Amino acid sequence: MKAKHQRLTLATLALVALIGASLLAAYALQDQASYFYTPSDIVEKNPEVGQAIRLGGMVGAGSIQRAADGVTVEFLVHDGTAEQKVTYTGITPDLFVEGSGVVADGRLSADGTFVAETLLAKHDENYIPRELEGIDMTAGQHKSETLIQ
Repeated sequence: MKAKHQRLTLATLALVALIGASLLAAYALQDQASYFYTPSDIVEKNPEVGQAIRLGGMVGAGSIQRAADGVTVEFLVHDGTAEQKVTYTGITPDLFVEGSGVVADGRLSADGTFVAETLLAKHDENYIPRELEGIDMTAGQHKSETLIQ
């Protein structure tokens, strides 16, 4: 066999192996994928009960209700046009408050409630931790001292 044919055969085999590996990875990950939905998307697309999804929006004002067990929380997530009832059992993040952004991973139950497995509280670019609220963060910006001279 000529060298040109050997290279062509090797390139074809490499391409087939790459396509096969990509298809295998995509098939293996299809159960792990969670799609991002807003409350409006849930109303429009009506995802299947039990399908893993990620819900994002704003925590409704006055909607946080804590159960007597101390770890179960029910609240509403809205996006301006629709709202979704969410139930979460666990310790909520420190930034989880009414009116803040939230992203929840979980599944829809048969009664239409979103059962969250994890909660992520979002904050804006102006966020300052409570411990640093009284500190002037711009004080050190005007010094001319540097380590490299």
